[in-house]
Amino acid sequence: MKPILDNLVEMTGHRDHLRLEVSVLSTLQKLASIKEVRALEVFHRDGVQYVRPRTWIENGQLVSTASDAQSDPRRQPVAHYPALLACIAQREASAKDSPDKGTHRLWLPVWMHDEVHTCLEITQSRPFSAHKLDVIKGVFHVYQNYQSLLDYSERDALTGLFNRKTFDEQFSRQSASGDGGAYVDAGELVGTQDSADPGQEPVRQWLAVVDIDHFKLVNDRFGHLYGDEVLILVANILRSSFRSHDRIFRFGGEEFVVLLRSTTLSTAHKVFNRFRQAVQEYHFPQVGQVTVSVGFASTQQGAPVEILGRADQALYYAKEHGRNQVCFYDELVAQGHLQAKVANDDVELF
Repeated sequence: MKPILDNLVEMTGHRDHLRLEVSVLSTLQKLASIKEVRALEVFHRDGVQYVRPRTWIENGQLVSTASDAQSDPRRQPVAHYPALLACIAQREASAKDSPDKGTHRLWLPVWMHDEVHTCLEITQSRPFSAHKLDVIKGVFHVYQNYQSLLDYSERDALTGLFNRKTFDEQFSRQSASGDGGAYVDAGELVGTQDSADPGQEPVRQWLAVVDIDHFKLVNDRFGHLYGDEVLILVANILRSSFRSHDRIFRFGGEEFVVLLRSTTLSTAHKVFNRFRQAVQEYHFPQVGQVTVSVGFASTQQGAPVEILGRADQALYYAKEHGRNQVCFYDELVAQGHLQAKVANDDVELF
């Protein structure tokens, strides 16, 4: 019992969903007779519900991926696992199956906001005893409750997006030179992810700062209730405009930040402009038309405060030169519109 308690103490010491997920899998892996543990991501594509492995054991080491679930070749329809499909459809707490001789599998869906986005999968060589199930479910319930607490602390109360505190933690970790943890991140690589073909654009990470144009006028003219509705609707457009493994944050007021992962500069331009146009074309109740300005920068070089400062400079250039546009920091520097070097103490964060 003591090893389990020690692992629970270690598990609840994390303040990050991915590390918590890795920790619970590590705890379950140490139980007797367990052959394999995985965290599966549950998502929809073209009206079909899929699962794909997100965290698993490989060569004795926990591996996690942040790659796009929609294009992951390892994804499989949930329908391939009838017991799991029925479990999710009937909103049950767990499901068991024995696909082959000597393989017994247990699924534990993680329910949050009336949806399943994650499912723990535990496989062992013999049937699960009642005592073993009690232990596993006890560990799982601690994990699920702690996930809910983390989710509440990480979210903006109005829009449901990640908050500024979560951005500081996630972006600092992504920008660090090495993780130093007990697992390998197979998808969230730091810095440049250059293409193997020198003729192709390099694949990189991008940070964008988004600001709603003339938002103060919305509040002054229509009231804060409609202003809040605009914020919620813009947050919804942000969610639908980016991939599941991109990250969207509300910084407060009318300002949002997007971390766009693993894409080229030309694609980043297209994605940010597609979002800008979606906002422009949306009819906001009572308010009518709303526009946004976007400034973005590469996360390849510099400390987090410098990268954020560059995107912020590009944003304010966009706002001072007509609004309702997307500006890239490096292009503004190359054109002589901005100074190339910004010292940390020259950046004013908000």
